[in-house]
Amino acid sequence: NTLPFAIQPASSLANLTPRWVGATAVLYHAAMDFSSDVITIDKQGHIATVWLDRPDKLNALNLPMWDDLPRAMEEVGNDPETRVVIIAGKGRAFTAGIDIQALAAVGTGQEGNSEVAQRQALYRLIKRLQHTMTSIADCPKPVIAAVHGYCIGAGVDLITACDIRLASPDATFSVRETKLGMVADVGTMQRLPKVVAPGHVAELAFTGKDISAERAKEIDLVNDIYEDVHRAAHDLAEEIAANSPLAVQGAKAVLKAGENRSIEEALDYMAVWNAAFLQSNDLQEAMMANLKKRPPEFKGE
Repeated sequence: NTLPFAIQPASSLANLTPRWVGATAVLYHAAMDFSSDVITIDKQGHIATVWLDRPDKLNALNLPMWDDLPRAMEEVGNDPETRVVIIAGKGRAFTAGIDIQALAAVGTGQEGNSEVAQRQALYRLIKRLQHTMTSIADCPKPVIAAVHGYCIGAGVDLITACDIRLASPDATFSVRETKLGMVADVGTMQRLPKVVAPGHVAELAFTGKDISAERAKEIDLVNDIYEDVHRAAHDLAEEIAANSPLAVQGAKAVLKAGENRSIEEALDYMAVWNAAFLQSNDLQEAMMANLKKRPPEFKGE
């Protein structure tokens, strides 16, 4: 029963499975063709919550989780009723990172092969794990990470693939791969520099040390800290979901497209985008709602 990365349970960590789930919200499983023993999808209105669901192992990412998370993201990404996605962890932690047993499996079955064959197999495994995090970044819907407790190693890879990150006061972050004698290889090195300043990236990557939620906010790794981070994430998701999904998803697409373009190229992309999508029913609905002084009812059309 050794926990991943030798993390032992902390008595100070409360069971932060969201209090509002049983008290004020009625969640139901999304009517989707998705099933998993380690990932759960719950849906409330236009908001889908993708739960990391191995609470007895602090949601350490075993191989089934790495395989099932992209399927979950595909389901919520393709669901026309879902406008915002929240990723959260059940139990006492967001995730303790990659399951140590998954690391131990690296190279298994390759003992009799040549060094080249072994390296090819490892390359394919790394690409497989990278795909899991990229499936989050590629989701067309806004993705909010609601972090409580440990967010270690692969947890940082995961949250940097999200659009928005919120934390509870007890959240702990670490690029723990450095402590294991390896370089983080599934997204942190590529995405973290787009979230925080280079000096902070270097400090986290070179030391592998833990930082608190307060420090994470100071360096802009998280937007804010909330006592009930799951409730806060849901409230933010509701605010986003109230807008036109065409506008929100368009904003995400345009922001992503502009990352590797010059300002001139990005502006041209923006012009083409609005030429295609500006004259929508949602735009007309917004104008009518404003004239009649009522809340708009957007349909994403």
